Amino acid sequence: MNNSGAIHDKFRELVEAYALGSLDPEDRAAVAAHLASGCDECINALRESQWLVSQLAYLGPETGPSDMLRGRLLKTVREEAAAAKPQSLAVSPPAIPLWMWGAVAAVLLFAFYNAYEARSLQDKLRQMRGDLSAQIRLQEKSTQELELAKREALILIDPRSVKIEMPAGNKEFPALQATWHQELGIVVAGQKLPVPNGNRTLQLWLIPKTPGAKPVPSLTLRPDANGKFDLLVADPPDAMTATKALAITEEPDGGSPQPTSTPIWVGPIAGK
Repeated sequence: MNNSGAIHDKFRELVEAYALGSLDPEDRAAVAAHLASGCDECINALRESQWLVSQLAYLGPETGPSDMLRGRLLKTVREEAAAAKPQSLAVSPPAIPLWMWGAVAAVLLFAFYNAYEARSLQDKLRQMRGDLSAQIRLQEKSTQELELAKREALILIDPRSVKIEMPAGNKEFPALQATWHQELGIVVAGQKLPVPNGNRTLQLWLIPKTPGAKPVPSLTLRPDANGKFDLLVADPPDAMTATKALAITEEPDGGSPQPTSTPIWVGPIAGK
């Protein structure tokens, strides 16, 4: 990461504390200047953090001392300091009243409590942001799966699609049904297929019409535990007019650049 990116990440990390109001004056001024420069990412992060802080505001009671209590404490400390100053030349300094030690302890305890609360709020904000990101990823995945399902349905029902029967070389295996749409892609489906052993998978190949041309590799898919096979190739590696047949072989996980086994299913494309 370059120096500019590191500086940006530093401001990005300080935005949560800025929203909580827990930065010292120097850092707060630096973040405010950065936001004023028009950084969209940090501005959006600040809005999100401010919203989250507003939702978490009810989590704890107000802990700050009232203005009256603070004023009385400061007034008392000033009076004690003024009374002690003329006696500074004495041999023995006056003893500090016990109540002042209690006041100092209360102030320190209040400061520690505020720091703990700020850290707790930051942790909750981080957790909420993580949960929100997970929900967004889940929604994006669901949207993508829905779009693929719609595409597959259009391929299957469009009268312009070409149906391709793919019988198995082994009569004990069920046949596959391929459907190819020139614009939307290929769907290959079947039920009760034998599941390949170990780290093996099934791979689709496009067999070119050109004599001597090598099979064109396509996608891989492993049947589920029930033998269901439903492969969608949204962007086939070759055109239907240049392909004479579809074939499926068993290959290592991840697929192969060229077939390493005899095709199990083959389907010629009639009239194309």
